Amino acid sequence: MADYLPARAAAIAAVEAQLLRVAEAWGFQRIIPPALEFEEVLAGGMGEGLRSRTFRFDDWQSGRMLAIPPDITPQIARIVATRLKDRPLPHRICYSGRVLRHAELQSGRSREIFQTGVELIGLDSPEADAEMVAMAVEVMQGLGVGEFTVDLGQVAFCRGVFDACGLSGEPLQRLKEAVARKDASAVARITAGHPLSNQSCAELLALPRLFGGREVLATAARVVTNDCSRRALENLQQVLAILDLHGVARYLTFDLGETRGLDYHTGLTFEGFAPGIGEALFSGGRYDGLTARYGLPAAATGFTCNVLPLVEAFGERASGLTEPRRDLLLFNQREDRQEALTIARLLRGQGLTVARDIIRRDLASSLEYARQTGIRCMLVIDQPEQGYLLVRSSDGHQTTITRDQLLQEGFLAQHDLIQE
Repeated sequence: MADYLPARAAAIAAVEAQLLRVAEAWGFQRIIPPALEFEEVLAGGMGEGLRSRTFRFDDWQSGRMLAIPPDITPQIARIVATRLKDRPLPHRICYSGRVLRHAELQSGRSREIFQTGVELIGLDSPEADAEMVAMAVEVMQGLGVGEFTVDLGQVAFCRGVFDACGLSGEPLQRLKEAVARKDASAVARITAGHPLSNQSCAELLALPRLFGGREVLATAARVVTNDCSRRALENLQQVLAILDLHGVARYLTFDLGETRGLDYHTGLTFEGFAPGIGEALFSGGRYDGLTARYGLPAAATGFTCNVLPLVEAFGERASGLTEPRRDLLLFNQREDRQEALTIARLLRGQGLTVARDIIRRDLASSLEYARQTGIRCMLVIDQPEQGYLLVRSSDGHQTTITRDQLLQEGFLAQHDLIQE
């Protein structure tokens, strides 16, 4: 876990705000789930992978086990199935928060994860899946992320191939792991060691290689014959046709051998990646069975932005991800505080940020403080009838302005008296 100082905190807030702005523009409403849940309630919406990484502790008041959520989506599913069950579908929900997960020692991964995401619950259609992908692309564009790709998969495609082969238990698990690693030679060894049909062998051997551009879909259609996988391909083609209408096709790649989320997702999956970044910037997909675990069967899809990798990758370059603006430091040389307080209030009303240097020190020390803390200018209040001295912290440039000029809306910015 880590402390986040002003520049990093501002970048995190900007990423979160960008997704929430996009979500609001697409008609989503925010929910704030609790920081703690009863462990048995939360566990109902998680697979074994998340359950094993959950922080738990005893609640001495109730005697029950509490858990810190490792993922927000199960909480949204619980809220929809219980608190919102009598409201009409679909639900368009967005959220932003932090979760905790156990991480392996020396793995380099943080236990604390910033999640900002959206969930669309109650629509079982390719258009709903396409909406999630298009929104994720819009978020990246709004952040100024130049190069990124969205890898599309379909877990039902993999599931159909695995189910049709007839393997189970440990051999099937080894096969899934080999496909996840894109290890074609390991897949070949496993298939050679078991009495599988020629068709199943062909489908399994193709899985590690089914990634790339649109040509992958045509290749997959020639290889697979099982009904489940063929229906998954049809669904993917339907989503792709709608994404073409959204104008985001240039960002798309395909990975039909993606096994992420086999125990959680039920259809389309997608992840966003950028060159040189080892973690997904966002991930999502369809998960139609989750709300049913809490008593309300409903189709669902959504995605979550992984905020910290976005900040690490683009905090210096992405639009809006800069240290908070700090405009003015008021240096009051009068015994009377009234003028300083009045000026500060009026300038804040114009949208400027204004801090008062309450500590008694000389002008040079106050100016150095402004420079080191990123405040653009120092405003010296002494004899208002003679004007105000505005000193730029970056180079010490001084300008004298009248009270009327100071309080004129936009005057400081228009005359470049406050600048980076």
